[in-house]
Amino acid sequence: MISPIVLQPEPESPEGLPLQSGLQSSQPMDPLSEVLALLKPQSLASGGFMVPGDMAISFPRHQGIKCYAMLAGQCWLVVEGVPEPILLEVGDCFILPRGLPFRLATDLSLAPIHYTLALGHLSKTNDVQGIPEGARYIAGGFFGFTGSHAEMLLHALPPVVHIRQESDKAAMRWSLERLREELRNPQPGSSLVAQQLAYMMLIQALRLHLADAVGAGPGWLSALADKHMSIAITCMHSDPGSPWTLQSLAERVGMSRSVFALRFREIVGATPMEYLTRWRMLLAADRLKNSPDGLSAIAQSLGYDSESAFGKAFRRVMGCSPRKYSRSTAPCALTIKDGTEDRERKLAATG
Repeated sequence: MISPIVLQPEPESPEGLPLQSGLQSSQPMDPLSEVLALLKPQSLASGGFMVPGDMAISFPRHQGIKCYAMLAGQCWLVVEGVPEPILLEVGDCFILPRGLPFRLATDLSLAPIHYTLALGHLSKTNDVQGIPEGARYIAGGFFGFTGSHAEMLLHALPPVVHIRQESDKAAMRWSLERLREELRNPQPGSSLVAQQLAYMMLIQALRLHLADAVGAGPGWLSALADKHMSIAITCMHSDPGSPWTLQSLAERVGMSRSVFALRFREIVGATPMEYLTRWRMLLAADRLKNSPDGLSAIAQSLGYDSESAFGKAFRRVMGCSPRKYSRSTAPCALTIKDGTEDRERKLAATG
Protein backbone atom coordinates (compact mmCIF):
# COMPACT_ATOMS: atom_id res chain seq x y z
CA MET A 1 0.00 0.00 0.00
CA ILE A 2 1.17 3.51 -0.74
CA SER A 3 0.60 6.24 1.82
CA PRO A 4 0.54 9.92 0.80
CA ILE A 5 2.98 12.22 2.55
CA VAL A 6 1.32 15.43 3.73
CA LEU A 7 0.77 17.46 0.58
CA GLN A 8 -1.74 17.14 -2.21
CA PRO A 9 -1.80 19.82 -4.95
CA GLU A 10 -3.51 22.95 -3.70
CA PRO A 11 -6.49 24.36 -5.64
CA GLU A 12 -5.15 26.73 -8.23
CA SER A 13 -6.25 28.97 -11.04
CA PRO A 14 -6.97 27.41 -14.46
CA GLU A 15 -3.54 28.43 -15.63
CA GLY A 16 -1.76 26.86 -12.67
CA LEU A 17 0.72 28.39 -10.27
CA PRO A 18 3.61 30.01 -12.14
CA LEU A 19 6.96 29.70 -10.43
CA GLN A 20 8.54 32.75 -11.95
CA SER A 21 7.62 35.89 -13.85
CA GLY A 22 9.15 34.99 -17.19
CA LEU A 23 11.37 37.57 -18.86
CA GLN A 24 10.19 40.61 -16.97
CA SER A 25 12.96 40.78 -14.35
CA SER A 26 15.04 43.95 -14.40
CA GLN A 27 18.18 42.03 -13.41
CA PRO A 28 20.19 40.35 -16.18
CA MET A 29 19.72 36.59 -16.32
CA ASP A 30 22.15 33.86 -17.24
CA PRO A 31 21.28 31.65 -20.26
CA LEU A 32 19.91 28.77 -18.17
CA SER A 33 17.61 31.15 -16.29
CA GLU A 34 16.48 32.69 -19.57
CA VAL A 35 15.61 29.32 -21.07
CA LEU A 36 13.67 28.31 -17.95
CA ALA A 37 11.91 31.68 -18.08
CA LEU A 38 10.80 30.99 -21.65
CA LEU A 39 9.48 27.59 -20.57
CA LYS A 40 7.36 29.35 -17.92
CA PRO A 41 7.23 26.34 -15.58
CA GLN A 42 4.29 25.92 -13.25
CA SER A 43 4.03 23.46 -10.40
CA LEU A 44 1.32 20.88 -11.05
CA ALA A 45 2.11 18.83 -7.96
CA SER A 46 4.66 18.73 -5.18
CA GLY A 47 4.92 16.39 -2.27
CA GLY A 48 5.94 12.85 -1.50
CA PHE A 49 4.76 9.29 -1.22
CA MET A 50 5.79 6.26 0.76
CA VAL A 51 6.01 2.62 -0.30
CA PRO A 52 6.04 0.55 2.90
CA GLY A 53 5.94 -2.84 1.14
CA ASP A 54 7.06 -4.54 -2.07
CA MET A 55 5.44 -3.06 -5.16
CA ALA A 56 6.04 -2.11 -8.79
CA ILE A 57 4.08 0.85 -10.17
CA SER A 58 3.87 1.83 -13.84
CA PHE A 59 3.30 5.36 -15.10
CA PRO A 60 2.25 6.27 -18.65
CA ARG A 61 3.77 8.88 -20.92
CA HIS A 62 3.52 12.30 -19.25
CA GLN A 63 3.74 15.91 -20.36
CA GLY A 64 6.13 18.11 -18.43
CA ILE A 65 9.18 17.44 -16.25
CA LYS A 66 9.26 15.27 -13.15
CA CYS A 67 12.02 15.83 -10.61
CA TYR A 68 12.19 13.69 -7.47
CA ALA A 69 14.60 12.47 -4.83
CA MET A 70 14.86 9.26 -2.82
CA LEU A 71 14.71 10.38 0.80
CA ALA A 72 14.50 6.95 2.46
CA GLY A 73 15.09 3.36 1.37
CA GLN A 74 15.85 2.38 -2.21
CA CYS A 75 13.97 1.28 -5.32
CA TRP A 76 14.46 0.74 -9.04
CA LEU A 77 13.61 3.23 -11.76
CA VAL A 78 12.96 1.77 -15.22
CA VAL A 79 12.45 4.24 -18.08
CA GLU A 80 11.18 3.17 -21.49
CA GLY A 81 13.99 3.24 -24.04
CA VAL A 82 16.75 3.34 -21.41
CA PRO A 83 18.60 -0.01 -21.58
CA GLU A 84 19.50 -0.48 -17.92
CA PRO A 85 17.35 -0.04 -14.79
CA ILE A 86 18.56 2.59 -12.33
CA LEU A 87 18.91 1.82 -8.64
CA LEU A 88 17.80 4.83 -6.60
CA GLU A 89 19.43 5.07 -3.18
CA VAL A 90 19.02 7.54 -0.34
CA GLY A 91 19.85 11.05 -1.55
CA ASP A 92 19.66 10.20 -5.25
CA CYS A 93 17.70 12.63 -7.44
CA PHE A 94 16.27 12.01 -10.89
CA ILE A 95 14.70 14.13 -13.64
CA LEU A 96 12.41 12.81 -16.37
CA PRO A 97 12.33 15.60 -18.98
CA ARG A 98 11.01 13.78 -22.05
CA GLY A 99 7.80 12.34 -20.62
CA LEU A 100 8.61 8.70 -21.37
CA PRO A 101 6.65 5.92 -19.62
CA PHE A 102 8.43 4.58 -16.55
CA ARG A 103 7.99 2.40 -13.53
CA LEU A 104 9.19 2.37 -9.93
CA ALA A 105 9.80 -1.04 -8.39
CA THR A 106 11.11 -2.39 -5.12
CA ASP A 107 11.89 -5.64 -6.98
CA LEU A 108 12.43 -5.87 -10.73
CA SER A 109 10.75 -9.29 -10.83
CA LEU A 110 7.41 -7.88 -9.65
CA ALA A 111 4.62 -7.38 -12.16
CA PRO A 112 3.84 -3.65 -12.33
CA ILE A 113 0.40 -2.22 -11.60
CA HIS A 114 -0.92 0.98 -13.14
CA TYR A 115 -0.55 4.00 -10.89
CA THR A 116 -4.31 4.63 -10.98
CA LEU A 117 -4.85 1.29 -9.23
CA ALA A 118 -2.31 2.26 -6.60
CA LEU A 119 -4.05 5.64 -6.29
CA GLY A 120 -7.27 3.87 -5.33
CA HIS A 121 -5.57 2.43 -2.25
CA LEU A 122 -4.15 5.71 -1.03
CA SER A 123 -4.95 6.82 2.48
CA LYS A 124 -6.48 10.31 2.53
CA THR A 125 -4.89 11.42 5.80
CA ASN A 126 -2.07 13.97 5.82
CA ASP A 127 -1.11 13.19 9.40
CA VAL A 128 2.18 11.40 8.84
CA GLN A 129 4.70 11.89 11.63
CA GLY A 130 7.45 9.59 10.49
CA ILE A 131 8.61 7.00 8.02
CA PRO A 132 8.29 3.34 9.12
CA GLU A 133 11.50 1.33 9.18
CA GLY A 134 12.22 -0.18 5.77
CA ALA A 135 9.79 2.09 3.92
CA ARG A 136 10.69 3.87 0.69
CA TYR A 137 10.02 7.58 0.59
CA ILE A 138 10.21 9.74 -2.56
CA ALA A 139 9.51 13.48 -2.75
CA GLY A 140 9.75 16.21 -5.35
CA GLY A 141 7.67 17.98 -7.96
CA PHE A 142 5.92 17.73 -11.32
CA PHE A 143 6.18 20.75 -13.60
CA GLY A 144 4.18 21.69 -16.67
CA PHE A 145 5.04 24.50 -19.06
CA THR A 146 2.96 27.33 -20.43
CA GLY A 147 5.78 28.60 -22.66
CA SER A 148 5.65 27.80 -26.36
CA HIS A 149 7.83 25.17 -28.03
CA ALA A 150 9.05 23.63 -24.80
CA GLU A 151 10.02 20.45 -26.64
CA MET A 152 12.53 22.42 -28.71
CA LEU A 153 14.20 23.73 -25.56
CA LEU A 154 14.12 20.40 -23.69
CA HIS A 155 15.45 18.33 -26.56
CA ALA A 156 19.02 18.71 -25.25
CA LEU A 157 18.21 16.70 -22.13
CA PRO A 158 18.53 12.89 -22.00
CA PRO A 159 15.52 10.66 -21.17
CA VAL A 160 16.58 10.53 -17.53
CA VAL A 161 19.04 12.58 -15.49
CA HIS A 162 20.30 10.66 -12.46
CA ILE A 163 22.12 12.57 -9.73
CA ARG A 164 24.00 10.01 -7.62
CA GLN A 165 27.54 11.22 -6.90
CA GLU A 166 28.14 11.93 -3.22
CA SER A 167 29.47 15.41 -3.98
CA ASP A 168 26.36 16.14 -6.04
CA LYS A 169 24.08 14.80 -3.31
CA ALA A 170 25.78 17.12 -0.85
CA ALA A 171 25.03 20.08 -3.14
CA MET A 172 21.32 19.20 -3.05
CA ARG A 173 21.15 18.25 0.64
CA TRP A 174 19.80 21.56 1.92
CA SER A 175 16.87 21.59 -0.50
CA LEU A 176 16.09 17.93 0.17
CA GLU A 177 16.20 18.33 3.95
CA ARG A 178 13.99 21.43 3.84
CA LEU A 179 11.50 19.67 1.54
CA ARG A 180 11.38 16.65 3.83
CA GLU A 181 10.78 18.90 6.85
CA GLU A 182 7.94 20.76 5.09
CA LEU A 183 6.31 17.46 4.18
CA ARG A 184 6.68 15.94 7.64
CA ASN A 185 5.68 18.98 9.65
CA PRO A 186 3.44 21.24 7.58
CA GLN A 187 3.17 24.85 8.67
CA PRO A 188 1.15 27.73 7.22
CA GLY A 189 2.42 28.23 3.69
CA SER A 190 4.00 24.77 3.47
CA SER A 191 2.37 24.01 0.13
CA LEU A 192 4.00 27.02 -1.55
CA VAL A 193 7.32 26.41 0.18
CA ALA A 194 7.33 22.78 -1.00
CA GLN A 195 6.62 23.87 -4.58
CA GLN A 196 9.53 26.32 -4.56
CA LEU A 197 11.85 23.77 -2.98
CA ALA A 198 10.93 21.23 -5.65
CA TYR A 199 11.72 23.88 -8.28
CA MET A 200 15.08 24.51 -6.59
CA MET A 201 15.74 20.76 -6.82
CA LEU A 202 15.02 20.87 -10.55
CA ILE A 203 17.41 23.78 -11.17
CA GLN A 204 20.14 22.27 -8.98
CA ALA A 205 19.81 18.92 -10.77
CA LEU A 206 20.14 20.69 -14.13
CA ARG A 207 23.24 22.47 -12.83
CA LEU A 208 24.80 19.19 -11.77
CA HIS A 209 23.95 17.59 -15.10
CA LEU A 210 25.47 20.61 -16.79
CA ALA A 211 28.69 20.11 -14.82
CA ASP A 212 28.89 16.50 -16.02
CA ALA A 213 30.15 17.23 -19.51
CA VAL A 214 30.74 13.52 -20.17
CA GLY A 215 27.08 12.65 -19.67
CA ALA A 216 25.69 15.58 -21.63
CA GLY A 217 24.76 15.18 -25.30
CA PRO A 218 24.80 17.89 -27.98
CA GLY A 219 22.59 20.89 -27.25
CA TRP A 220 22.38 24.33 -25.67
CA LEU A 221 22.76 22.84 -22.19
CA SER A 222 26.07 21.21 -23.13
CA ALA A 223 27.28 24.53 -24.52
CA LEU A 224 26.83 26.17 -21.13
CA ALA A 225 29.32 23.66 -19.68
CA ASP A 226 32.01 24.65 -22.20
CA LYS A 227 34.13 27.66 -21.24
CA HIS A 228 34.29 29.10 -24.75
CA MET A 229 30.85 28.13 -26.05
CA SER A 230 29.17 29.48 -22.92
CA ILE A 231 30.66 32.90 -23.71
CA ALA A 232 29.14 32.77 -27.19
CA ILE A 233 25.75 31.67 -25.86
CA THR A 234 25.80 34.40 -23.22
CA CYS A 235 26.62 37.03 -25.87
CA MET A 236 23.69 35.98 -28.02
CA HIS A 237 21.29 35.80 -25.08
CA SER A 238 22.43 39.10 -23.55
CA ASP A 239 22.06 41.08 -26.77
CA PRO A 240 19.97 39.13 -29.30
CA GLY A 241 19.41 42.23 -31.43
CA SER A 242 23.10 42.84 -32.02
CA PRO A 243 24.32 42.19 -35.61
CA TRP A 244 26.29 39.12 -34.58
CA THR A 245 28.38 37.36 -37.19
CA LEU A 246 30.46 34.23 -37.07
CA GLN A 247 33.56 36.42 -37.00
CA SER A 248 32.39 38.69 -34.15
CA LEU A 249 31.36 35.74 -31.99
CA ALA A 250 34.65 33.96 -32.67
CA GLU A 251 36.53 37.08 -31.60
CA ARG A 252 34.53 37.21 -28.37
CA VAL A 253 35.54 33.67 -27.42
CA GLY A 254 39.14 34.04 -28.62
CA MET A 255 39.05 31.45 -31.41
CA SER A 256 39.55 31.48 -35.14
CA ARG A 257 36.34 31.58 -37.14
CA SER A 258 36.73 28.06 -38.53
CA VAL A 259 37.62 26.44 -35.21
CA PHE A 260 34.80 28.24 -33.43
CA ALA A 261 32.24 27.23 -36.06
CA LEU A 262 33.31 23.57 -35.92
CA ARG A 263 33.43 23.47 -32.11
CA PHE A 264 30.05 25.17 -31.73
CA ARG A 265 28.35 22.77 -34.12
CA GLU A 266 29.88 19.74 -32.38
CA ILE A 267 28.68 20.84 -28.95
CA VAL A 268 25.37 22.54 -29.73
CA GLY A 269 24.28 20.49 -32.72
CA ALA A 270 23.64 23.63 -34.81
CA THR A 271 25.69 26.42 -36.34
CA PRO A 272 26.09 29.66 -34.36
CA MET A 273 23.83 31.53 -36.78
CA GLU A 274 21.19 28.80 -36.64
CA TYR A 275 21.22 28.93 -32.86
CA LEU A 276 21.02 32.74 -32.86
CA THR A 277 18.06 32.73 -35.25
CA ARG A 278 16.26 30.07 -33.21
CA TRP A 279 16.81 32.00 -29.97
CA ARG A 280 15.56 35.23 -31.54
CA MET A 281 12.41 33.49 -32.79
CA LEU A 282 11.71 31.96 -29.38
CA LEU A 283 11.99 35.42 -27.83
CA ALA A 284 9.76 36.80 -30.56
CA ALA A 285 7.17 34.07 -30.00
CA ASP A 286 7.07 34.86 -26.30
CA ARG A 287 6.58 38.59 -26.95
CA LEU A 288 3.91 37.96 -29.58
CA LYS A 289 1.90 36.05 -26.99
CA ASN A 290 2.69 37.98 -23.84
CA SER A 291 3.40 41.62 -24.71
CA PRO A 292 1.59 44.48 -26.48
CA ASP A 293 4.60 45.09 -28.75
CA GLY A 294 3.90 45.38 -32.44
CA LEU A 295 5.51 43.26 -35.12
CA SER A 296 7.80 46.07 -36.29
CA ALA A 297 9.08 46.79 -32.77
CA ILE A 298 9.77 43.12 -32.09
CA ALA A 299 11.57 42.71 -35.42
CA GLN A 300 13.81 45.74 -34.86
CA SER A 301 14.64 44.76 -31.28
CA LEU A 302 15.86 41.38 -32.55
CA GLY A 303 18.09 42.78 -35.28
CA TYR A 304 15.81 42.72 -38.32
CA ASP A 305 15.54 45.83 -40.50
CA SER A 306 12.22 44.84 -42.02
CA GLU A 307 9.09 42.95 -41.04
CA SER A 308 9.47 40.92 -44.22
CA ALA A 309 12.91 39.57 -43.27
CA PHE A 310 11.73 38.89 -39.74
CA GLY A 311 8.60 37.15 -41.00
CA LYS A 312 10.60 34.82 -43.27
CA ALA A 313 12.92 33.84 -40.41
CA PHE A 314 10.00 33.32 -38.03
CA ARG A 315 8.11 31.15 -40.52
CA ARG A 316 11.21 29.04 -41.20
CA VAL A 317 11.84 28.32 -37.49
CA MET A 318 8.34 28.29 -36.03
CA GLY A 319 6.40 26.88 -38.96
CA CYS A 320 3.91 29.73 -39.39
CA SER A 321 3.80 33.49 -39.83
CA PRO A 322 4.14 35.81 -36.80
CA ARG A 323 0.58 37.09 -37.23
CA LYS A 324 -0.85 33.59 -37.41
CA TYR A 325 1.17 32.60 -34.36
CA SER A 326 -0.03 35.59 -32.34
CA ARG A 327 -3.66 34.76 -33.14
CA SER A 328 -3.31 31.04 -32.47
CA THR A 329 -5.04 29.62 -29.41
CA ALA A 330 -3.62 26.10 -29.81
CA PRO A 331 -2.05 24.63 -26.66
CA CYS A 332 1.73 24.61 -26.45
CA ALA A 333 3.69 21.40 -26.92
CA LEU A 334 3.87 20.43 -23.25
CA THR A 335 0.66 21.83 -21.83
CA ILE A 336 -0.98 19.40 -19.42
CA LYS A 337 -4.24 18.07 -20.85
CA ASP A 338 -7.34 16.60 -19.28
CA GLY A 339 -7.89 12.92 -18.58
CA THR A 340 -5.06 10.73 -17.43
CA GLU A 341 -2.78 13.64 -16.56
CA ASP A 342 -5.45 15.23 -14.37
CA ARG A 343 -5.76 12.06 -12.33
CA GLU A 344 -2.01 11.83 -12.07
CA ARG A 345 -1.84 15.22 -10.31
CA LYS A 346 -3.55 13.57 -7.35
CA LEU A 347 -0.47 11.43 -6.75
CA ALA A 348 1.60 14.38 -5.61
CA ALA A 349 5.09 13.00 -5.68
CA THR A 350 4.65 10.70 -8.66
CA GLY A 351 4.08 13.64 -10.82
